[in-house]
Amino acid sequence: MLKVRFWGVRGSIPTPGPTTVKVGGNTACLEVRCGTDLVILDAGTGLRGLGNALLKEMPVKAHLFISHVHWDHIQGFPFFVPAFIPGNSFQLYGMINVTGTLEETLSGQMNYPSFPVRLKDMGAEMSFHDLHEGQTIDLPAGGRITNARLNHPSGVLGYRLEHGGRAVVYATDTEHYSITDPKLARLARGADVLIYDATYTPDEYAGKIDGVPKTGWGHSTNEEGARIAKELGVRQLVLFHHDPVQNDEAVAEKERRARAIFPETVAAREGLLIEL
Repeated sequence: MLKVRFWGVRGSIPTPGPTTVKVGGNTACLEVRCGTDLVILDAGTGLRGLGNALLKEMPVKAHLFISHVHWDHIQGFPFFVPAFIPGNSFQLYGMINVTGTLEETLSGQMNYPSFPVRLKDMGAEMSFHDLHEGQTIDLPAGGRITNARLNHPSGVLGYRLEHGGRAVVYATDTEHYSITDPKLARLARGADVLIYDATYTPDEYAGKIDGVPKTGWGHSTNEEGARIAKELGVRQLVLFHHDPVQNDEAVAEKERRARAIFPETVAAREGLLIEL
């Protein structure tokens, strides 16, 4: 059994306000139930809401996989209440980046004067694991997580989560090439669900809206996601990492245009639940 719940679906910066209430304004965070195991994908501001919900399940044991350490993917961690409570335990995974390990990065964002509590003072048990590209992690309840390095400045890991013959792929913060990225193809082919970076529309990506092309920024489009999903034979596409300038209506239009190419498409929204 795989169950995916979206707690944060935005990219770059939180976007609260009356024009984003349907989609939500928190940055990247997903809750995945792999059988009896709890997996958390990314620690954006959506992690705060997930943490509050998890207080009903104490003690909390979870595996937290970080795609990369750009701030919108880690800024919720200092506000993750279960990490402050003794008796809870977390296994944290991320690749070594240009400045250091995942532990060093999470600790750095909580150093004085940026935050009043240090990482080492959080009460839960934490174990940090530096991932290598292609490494496989086997979960206690039978799930398996593999990764691939995708196309984003400073690097990013995409993840494939498998359990009970089902597969979900999380491929945020990746930019398409003129051909389908071979690493993404190997990771996502035949998946039940592909959660894909659809930060921009094609016009936004090309700079036709604001005069600033987004080539090389490390993000993709809704229509590329639909094309890739169709090519790789996935069952469902989820458009993810919505740009801060896109209000609810813009995200709905992005979804509509992608569905014209790949009908089994949905735009990620906070609270969206997918059960396999």
